Parts: sequence; structure tokens; C-alpha cells
Amino acid sequence: MLVDLFIRNFAIIEELQVSFGSGLNLISGETGAGKSIIIGAIGLLLGDRASAEMIRSSEETASVEAYFDIAEMEALKEKLLELDLADGDELYVKRTISRSGKNKVIINGKMGNLGTLSSLCELLINISGQREHQLLLNKENHIDILDDFGSLRGLRQEYGGLFGRYLSLQTGLEELKAKQARGEAEEELHRFQLKEITAADIKEKEDELLLEEKKIITHAQRLLALAEAGHEKLYGQQGSLLEGLRVVENNIREIRKIDEGLKIAVQDVESIYYQLEDVALSLRDYGKTLSFDPRRLEALEERLELLRQLKRKYGGTLEEVFNKKAALEKSFCDRSCLSDETEGQEKAVAEVRAQLSANAHLLSQKRRVVAAELQAAVEKEIHTLKMEQAAFRVSFQNMPEGGENAFHLTGLDEVEFFLSTNRGEEMKPLARIASGGELSRIVLAIKKVLAGRGSAGTLVFDEVDSGIGGAVAEIVGDKLRDVAGHYQVICITHLPQIACFAHRHFLVSKHPSGDRTQTNIHCLSEEERLDEITRMLAGVELTEKAREHAREMLNLSRLNQRGEGDVKKSPHR
Repeated sequence: MLVDLFIRNFAIIEELQVSFGSGLNLISGETGAGKSIIIGAIGLLLGDRASAEMIRSSEETASVEAYFDIAEMEALKEKLLELDLADGDELYVKRTISRSGKNKVIINGKMGNLGTLSSLCELLINISGQREHQLLLNKENHIDILDDFGSLRGLRQEYGGLFGRYLSLQTGLEELKAKQARGEAEEELHRFQLKEITAADIKEKEDELLLEEKKIITHAQRLLALAEAGHEKLYGQQGSLLEGLRVVENNIREIRKIDEGLKIAVQDVESIYYQLEDVALSLRDYGKTLSFDPRRLEALEERLELLRQLKRKYGGTLEEVFNKKAALEKSFCDRSCLSDETEGQEKAVAEVRAQLSANAHLLSQKRRVVAAELQAAVEKEIHTLKMEQAAFRVSFQNMPEGGENAFHLTGLDEVEFFLSTNRGEEMKPLARIASGGELSRIVLAIKKVLAGRGSAGTLVFDEVDSGIGGAVAEIVGDKLRDVAGHYQVICITHLPQIACFAHRHFLVSKHPSGDRTQTNIHCLSEEERLDEITRMLAGVELTEKAREHAREMLNLSRLNQRGEGDVKKSPHR
């Protein structure tokens, strides 16, 4: 409940403070006095757009502050606790706007942001003015009104959780199928590539080994000549190195028989002999392995060309070709796993869809039951508001069962309100039929039937008397008083028939102050209230007859209010 409101430097308001109570708080005043400016200031707390034009001339900043009593709003207190903004049973909020654009939000003494402020205040205040009329004309909001009336938000929230999970699973399934489709499109190419690499039967570093062999075959004749020449020089020809070395060995042996002082060991020379002999034999054997084979050289060229082609196609080196083969083998394995994963995802989607369908149909069934109750309740209310021949209907349209869009965020149903204002006339959507006065009464009727079911503690009516007067206005006042039994109601009106039902009556006035205009608000005493209702009846000239009429209206409204019980008093700062 809104307890205190402070407005500074906003439009023509220099400084204004008003303390509201529970029940019906009524605001009246001359046109242009600033009544709607007060509602505009409250709108800032709901996140309405701010501009420098709202700031009072010659001032740099404007601010709106509000104290709320939230003692009976446990859900809100829990939310404040989660946000580390809790302060017992009170909520203090302040929004400051400046010409420099440096705007500030304070919530229970801590800096906040506009999103948090508006989300909190939307749970506290609901403004029924032109904005509310537009909401009612937009059929997208009708399903919310129906669900609020039938207390179906819990079931809808449960459905919404399933719907979110279904969308997530469905998106995952579509991604898997897309991936699978891409894999299937590439499968033929990948199968060919794997077959090509596998058929080549490549060995590690095979290209290097083949190039070495090719070099040997290409130079076979020269290599053979060199090997034979080396063998001849060491062993094969007359006077070879080994033959001469044997002579040297015998000479050393003869010397040592005479002089053992020779430091050369026969065994060392003999070892050298055998080493050279091994070299000679190796050259001989190596020469026997050499031959120029054109067919082998051609086969090498073909194999090397195949390896070059594979390297060009798959990465530049044989190692990259091996890596490509491993990647292709893995892709086929992954494709098999992907098929299993897709199958599992399809099963999960089907299970959640079945749950979603059950919840959606249950929600739809309950809505149809509630719709009949809402139709009857709204018709009853609008009939008492001098629309005796009006008929109100809740129309349902369903998405086709099993279609791609069978489910959406709010369930299976599309809901729209229809109205016929006169007997025998065709039922038409509200947006095509309702006048301003009819809309005001329908808004009030819906608020009345929703009384006690909404979350906001304060209802603000800015244009409830639009297009009505006389006996209808008296009934509207009576309805507002009934609604005020469930909510705190703040209502702006120009009609005395409504004003006489108020629990508290505030007068907004403006007067010159120096070279500026100042707006004030004042809670009227009983005598002042009588004067104001007389003014609302008679205009400029306050006649005694008008005063008696005003007194009679107040007395009748008090008689009607007897039996309501005491209006709960709210704390004031």
C-alpha cells in the first residue's frame, strides 16, 4: 500500500507531499491544477520514460519518492531479501531525473537500477488510465486477465517450465538433425576419401625411402664402377693394397725377430689387413646388388606420383594424410554415435511433448470453465453500470492439434474478449466496438471481478469517469468503493457522484507564487469536502441549493457504506 508520496521539481510541482490511506482515496481539482501530473509522477516509479521536459523550469533535477507498507506482501518481501534490499515491512523508493541524463534510483537506501525499481513497483501499483484501456484493447493481454481471474497462474507457470524445456530439447534435436544431414551429404565424399587412402596402404616415411631407392637406381652404373674400382684397388688387382700390406706385415715380423724394440705390433697391422679385407669384400658384395632395372624405376615413379597426389589432396605431408585417415575414421564413428544421440533426443522430445500436451489440455479445460464464470461476473457488473443490454464473451481459438505451432508460451489457447452493447447486435472484439465511456466501465467491471486476486496493493484510476455521468457515475463510485475493500484505491475524478464515496478526499489546486505557479494537494476536512462536492456540482457559483444537494449525496453514500466495517488505517510518516 502506498503510504507517502513526495514529488519535487516535477512539471509545475515545486514540492508536494501527500499521505494516502487504505480504502478509496479520491483526488479532485480544477482542470489543469496538476492532478494527472501526480499520476505521471507515480508512473515514473513504474518505469515510465523520463525526459528533461518533465523537470520544472530553471531546475536541474526532479525526483519522486514513495514509502510503501508491505507488511502483508510476503512474496515481495522474499524478493527484496533475495536482492539484499529488505527493510522489514516498509519499502522506500526514489527516482531522480536530471537534465544531464545522470538519473538515479534508490531502493531502501541502496543504489538500484530502473529495471529493479519497475519490477518491484509493478507488484505494488497498477494504474488504470489510458494505458490500461490500451492494454484491454490488446487481445494479447486477455489471456492474462482470464488466468488471473481463475487463479491459473500456478498451472500456467508449470506449463511454461515444460514449454521452455520442450523448446530447448527441440532446438537441440534440430541441431543434431542438421548435423546429421550435413554428415549424410558429405558421407559419399568421405567414404571415397577413406577408401582412396586405405587402398594406397601407405607406410611411414615411405616417400623418403622411395626417393632414396630411386636415386640409387638412377646412379646404379656409376655406383657399380666405383665399387668395382675400390675392390680392385684393395684386393683384386696385381699389387693391390692388401697384397702390399701382407708384405709389410711379414717385414715387421722379421724385424721383431731381430729387434723387439720396434714399437709396431704385428697384430695391429694384421687387424688393419682384416679391416681392409672386409671393406674390399663389402664393395664386392655391394656391387653385386647394383643393377639398373627400368621397370623398377617406372614403378617407383608411379608410386611416388600417387603419394604426391595424396599429399596435395590431404595436407602436404604423409603425416597429414595419416591424420586425414584417422579423422575420416572418427567421423564415421561419430556419425554412428550421432545417430544414437539423435534417437535419444527424439525420445526425450516426445516424452516432454506428451507432458506438455497433458498440461496444455488441462490448462485449456480449466480456462473454459473459468471463462464461463468470468463472462457471467463481468456481465453482472456491466449491467449494474447502465449497460443492461450488453453481453460479454470470452472467445477461444486453438492452434491445430499436432501442428508445428500447436503449443506456444501461454498454452494451446488464443483468448479474445468480445462485447455486444445492445441486444441483437453481433458480438465484436472490444477494440472495434467499445467507446471511451464503455471502456472505462469495462475496466472497472474487470477490476471489480478481479478484486482480491491480483498482486498489486494499490490501484490508481485516472480516467474512470471518462464518458459517463449521472446515475452511471453513482454506480461507478459504488463499485470503486467495493474494489477499495480489497485494494488501496487512488482515483482522480471530476464527478461529485463518484467523489462522495471516498474514504479520503484530496483537493489539488494551483496558485501563483511570485513569478511561478505552484501546485498543492490538501486532504479535505468534512466541511471542506462538502464545499468541494458543491463546487463539482455547481461550478463557479456555490448556491445553497447546490450545497444541500451535495450534503444529501454525502449522506446517501454514508448510508450505503454502513456495514462495510472500519477502513484499515495505514501508518503515516
